[in-house]
Amino acid sequence: MSFLPGTASLIKEIDKRLLVVLRDGRTLIGYLRSIDQFANLLLQDTIERIHVGGKYGDIPRGIFLVRGENMVLAGEIDEEKEAQSELEEVSVPDILELQRDEQLAKEEQERVKTKAKLKRGLPVNVSDTYLNHDDVFN
Repeated sequence: MSFLPGTASLIKEIDKRLLVVLRDGRTLIGYLRSIDQFANLLLQDTIERIHVGGKYGDIPRGIFLVRGENMVLAGEIDEEKEAQSELEEVSVPDILELQRDEQLAKEEQERVKTKAKLKRGLPVNVSDTYLNHDDVFN
């Protein structure tokens, strides 16, 4: 088997089921139908898989065009290992609620950390949007 550099190495993955992780943290799973020289991917029968703890939910997305610059990782799905996974599948509304709760908990942790930094006189990022006026001046 010859080695294909760069994007050309994805040619052997056409018509296979791929998992793609995007820069924004989303995880997509779909059948690779086309690629180009910029690593843009065309996925068919795509789902967005959301993981929270030991649970996951799949949101159907259909045909999905992924720009190569937004892709962090791509790999073929091993159907046997996926079937043996210990993760529990839950409904879309349930996983979205779990995801929202997880995000709110992270924001609260960041707010507490930033408030502690302010009390100690340490610098905080201007982009910290987890604080309100009372947190800064009380």
